[in-house]
Amino acid sequence: MKCQICGQETFLPFQCPYCADQFCTGHRLPESHNCPKMDLVRASKRKNTMVFREQNSFEYRVNYGKIRQSKKNIYFGYKELKHLMLGTILVIGVGLSIGASAGQEILNMIVLAAILTTSFFIHEIAHKVTAQKSGLWAEFRLTLWGSMLTAVFMVLPGPFKIISPGVVMISGSAKQGDIGKISIAGPLTNIVLSSVFLGLFFMFPYYSWIFAVGALINSYIALFNLMPFGILDGFKIFNWNRKIWSVSFIFSAILLIISYSLY
Repeated sequence: MKCQICGQETFLPFQCPYCADQFCTGHRLPESHNCPKMDLVRASKRKNTMVFREQNSFEYRVNYGKIRQSKKNIYFGYKELKHLMLGTILVIGVGLSIGASAGQEILNMIVLAAILTTSFFIHEIAHKVTAQKSGLWAEFRLTLWGSMLTAVFMVLPGPFKIISPGVVMISGSAKQGDIGKISIAGPLTNIVLSSVFLGLFFMFPYYSWIFAVGALINSYIALFNLMPFGILDGFKIFNWNRKIWSVSFIFSAILLIISYSLY
């Protein structure tokens, strides 16, 4: 995305909440880009708050000029906890749907749903923690279309599902390296979890099905998110460091092939 003022390519553009144009860090403030709605800006400053409007229609307030957070504190907002709870319900529903489509018993369906839900949210929380450790504002939010898509796949038959009830929203000034590290944090947790489940598969053969499922789910989540397209993590990682992207993508693919053969 290019800044509307200087034309600089910006990986984390700032959208002015008043005129809705996109700007780089240097021109993000209304005063810096001669915002045509300066009267609203002055009124907002008197209240000392800004309202950020995302395209998914969710609203939340941030103290003006205090988007950057302390690197020492990992926090969860009240609204974020509500969104996490609703997102958890949707992902559990998808997990139960996969188990039902595969003809599994109720206990196996519950285990599968638990593994899927845990894996998905560990991925999202990894993004959040890494962003907050970088001093950025970061909270999980449901998205309208993502939640609807997840709900649709929850009721559709078949093992293939798309799970995207929400994402970690990030605000603040960040370099390309920060974006790359935040993006790789999610898939990396799934790579680690998949490797751990594979190790448990060979150590405890009695529970082999559970561990094979865990390895398969996590390798799939990692590989899917590492696709270098659109808004996926892989696109930002690829632009940041192609060697790291290549190693992560290949390793995820190997884990997926191994876990699928065991499943």
